[in-house]
Amino acid sequence: MDVEILSRLQFAVTIAFHYIYPPLSIGLGVFMVITEGMYLKTKDKFYEQMTKFWVKVFALTFAIGVATGIVMEFEFGTNWATYSRFVGDVFGSALAAEGIFAFFLESGFLAVLVFGWDKVGPKMHFLSTLMVALGSMFSAIWIVVANSWMQTPAGYHIVGEGLNARAEITDFWAMVFNPSSIDRLLHTISGCWLAGAFLVISVAAYYLLKDKHIRFAKSSIKIALVMALIASLFQLFTGHQSAVGVAKNQPAKLAAMEAVFDDQTNAPLYLFGWVNEDNQEVKFGIAIPSMLSYLIGWDANTKVTGLNSFPEDERPPVNIVFQAYHLMVAIGFMLIAISVLGVFLWWKGTLFKHRWLLWIFVFSVLLPQIANQVGWITAEVGRQPWIVYGLMKTSEGLSKAVQAGQVWYSLIMFTLIYIGLFILFIYLLNNKIQHGPEEADLIPSEIGHPKA
Repeated sequence: MDVEILSRLQFAVTIAFHYIYPPLSIGLGVFMVITEGMYLKTKDKFYEQMTKFWVKVFALTFAIGVATGIVMEFEFGTNWATYSRFVGDVFGSALAAEGIFAFFLESGFLAVLVFGWDKVGPKMHFLSTLMVALGSMFSAIWIVVANSWMQTPAGYHIVGEGLNARAEITDFWAMVFNPSSIDRLLHTISGCWLAGAFLVISVAAYYLLKDKHIRFAKSSIKIALVMALIASLFQLFTGHQSAVGVAKNQPAKLAAMEAVFDDQTNAPLYLFGWVNEDNQEVKFGIAIPSMLSYLIGWDANTKVTGLNSFPEDERPPVNIVFQAYHLMVAIGFMLIAISVLGVFLWWKGTLFKHRWLLWIFVFSVLLPQIANQVGWITAEVGRQPWIVYGLMKTSEGLSKAVQAGQVWYSLIMFTLIYIGLFILFIYLLNNKIQHGPEEADLIPSEIGHPKA
């Protein structure tokens, strides 16, 4: 493999590992704000104990997330130096904003959140929980803004020529609110909420199956189910808005997502299929006639631009984008179905009487993680061959001095280290789950967790 493929593979491996943890931290942050807020409102110590348990899980995901994210910053300088020089002004501003708005909140209040239970008052501790949760979301906001600028550049001009060319910001807020940033941000954040909610649901369902920490588990599932239902329905809305934005701003990506090769109105929407790129056809697929045109324009006569309207060297790989996109959509509907079913059975009073449903809850933790990964693949592979859409191709962003052998060495090293960190994460998480919430079952109050 050449340097470009190896460098792309190395970045994909490191960001895939990293992207497991921030969504969990962001989702758990919201859950902790809810449970600690319930403690402040009801004065029921049960919710304080519940928050303490999830704070420990949050601290673990936060620590591993920070450790796995550092490597990527070095990769920008080592493997992608030409790209870094080109976007340095834009990325520098976004990352500086992340440092001010996100790390300030997280680093300032994280110690109070984890160690301050008996050292500050309940309101001050709740403020710390709120600030850490906001900080984790602010971090995601600025990373998504920077990435969205790569998808739909705005608020810049180009200075210099050749290898000395670089993008310089002319309008900071136009850069921040570029055409795709809001849609992508809302879609990403709601995906993070789903990751956190289904981690809570999974762990709590495991406790119920093992007949342990019953009150803790039932209350956790109910709170997380409400959060999952809201987030999954919001995810459907933001997903549609994102697709409409892609149709307008990155038509080649939309064409790859739905395997549209020729310009057409009444374009069909595929439920699934296998794309034969050589013959430009979808095999073994089921399609809803005219639905794609209708969804992106609320009119079946809306024209969808096909891949053949773009030069061959400016078309993304089709089948991998098609499969990743359809898997993400399928999982999105599965998460809605699980959330709706759970809330419905809660309303019927039979939520905890079905062991098959508890087993679904246990394994449901994997679904948001898979959806986040394939969603990222759809977004990033779908904009190829551009590293900055319409401005710089991925092949042009490589460092000029790096050799394939050097990237091979670092790729193997990082992969082994990340596998080791993942094993350590699973080991520590399992320890916390097996230990369970401290004293939760000893608290006599039944407030807020009636029997189902």
